[in-house]
Amino acid sequence: MTESTPQTVAERALYGDSLRQETPRSSHGEWSPADDRPDPVGLLEDQNKNRLDFLIPVRRWRMSASPFAFFRGSARIMVADLAKMPVTGLTVQACGDAHLANFGLYASPERRLVFDINDFDETLAGPWEWDIKRLAASFTIAARHNGLDKDHCRDVTRGVVRAYRKAMDDFADMRTLDIWYALLDVDQFLKTAGQEGRDEQAEEIVNKARTRDSRHALDKLAEEVDGEDRIKNEPPGLVPLRELRDELELKGHNLMALARSAFDAYTATVGDDCKRLLEGFRPVDVALKVVGVGSVGTQCLIMLLEGRDHMDPLFLQVKQATRSVLAEHLPRSPYENQGQRVVEGQRLMQTVNDIFLGWTSDEADDNHYYWRQLRDWKGSADVEDLAAGDLRYLARLCGWTLARAHARTGDPVAIAGYLGSKDTFDDALADFAKSYADQNERDYEAFMAEIHNGRLATEQG
Repeated sequence: MTESTPQTVAERALYGDSLRQETPRSSHGEWSPADDRPDPVGLLEDQNKNRLDFLIPVRRWRMSASPFAFFRGSARIMVADLAKMPVTGLTVQACGDAHLANFGLYASPERRLVFDINDFDETLAGPWEWDIKRLAASFTIAARHNGLDKDHCRDVTRGVVRAYRKAMDDFADMRTLDIWYALLDVDQFLKTAGQEGRDEQAEEIVNKARTRDSRHALDKLAEEVDGEDRIKNEPPGLVPLRELRDELELKGHNLMALARSAFDAYTATVGDDCKRLLEGFRPVDVALKVVGVGSVGTQCLIMLLEGRDHMDPLFLQVKQATRSVLAEHLPRSPYENQGQRVVEGQRLMQTVNDIFLGWTSDEADDNHYYWRQLRDWKGSADVEDLAAGDLRYLARLCGWTLARAHARTGDPVAIAGYLGSKDTFDDALADFAKSYADQNERDYEAFMAEIHNGRLATEQG
């Protein structure tokens, strides 16, 4: 801090308010593609350079499903666009890919369902505006995808921005520790859904989430082979490493030995309590498992571990962590290991974390990875089937949650001072989201044209 840095609450609020002079809130709604805008399809294809060749067609196929699926996989395109837009200069730990499908339920270590952001592959310190703009655009795109008219599209988009603004105002009045401990639990999740008459749908999400654990994963993903549990071979989405020697250029190596070595390195990055817990498990199998949309083609693995017996499984997920798409436009991460960047960002933004979070690297090819539990009561709304009421209650939940994450790592008083009590910023982002949804559709059409003319191969998976 310097002598000129605002320090009192009143000074911080006035400072946030003063930023409107240089960056009016209405300016956030003014967007059109820059004359030198990079080719969006080219940006996506450039990301495939270091991915597994045989999964690149699967990534394209998943992104081709709809404009919303395309949006999920095109964070790099949007960040390049956002980098041309005005910002206040107030920074937070940004998610980097804060679309609505990256929010959901999961279990806390105390076995309590909570709602939070659940994807941090792109996290990096950056402008708070980038996250809320991506989230707002995702609601407009999802609303269009589900057939809502333009008034409903604008209504749900304004709803998520309004929830963010009002929550930030509340956090500006809270003590620092109270912000740090704030969370949204299953009771609040159900109450918010009930206010929109979506009780049954929310209860279904909660009940399904509570069935998703390692025992459930064992039944779904594994089979017994010669008296031992082994992960199924269901290509291209699920393939044990023993079936992938040629593709992963590991022919002639003992794959389980490599996996065990990586596991040992990972355990060195977790707390002593988790380390002791992991001593009760032994790795028994490893497989490549395709997940999500944007991350398809990176090395995403699952490891099956066994505790006291085969009825005591634990699935860990090992995801390759590449450089954040935000890093092309922002200062670099303080962490050399990209897996550590993801883990530390997650710990900053979430109130409660998976106890199995850790990271490792492969010195032979300089790949970085982060580790977590594969599924632990993970649940979310099906974006393909969201009515207006679903989007309204999700808007309130997601807006509050993103504001809480930003308030933990930024200055909620200054941000709230900038946003103000009126709906100027809400309207501006609704305008932006509409314009950007239009652009996303044009980018999707360009992407589909490349597929239809045969220049981009796809494979279902």
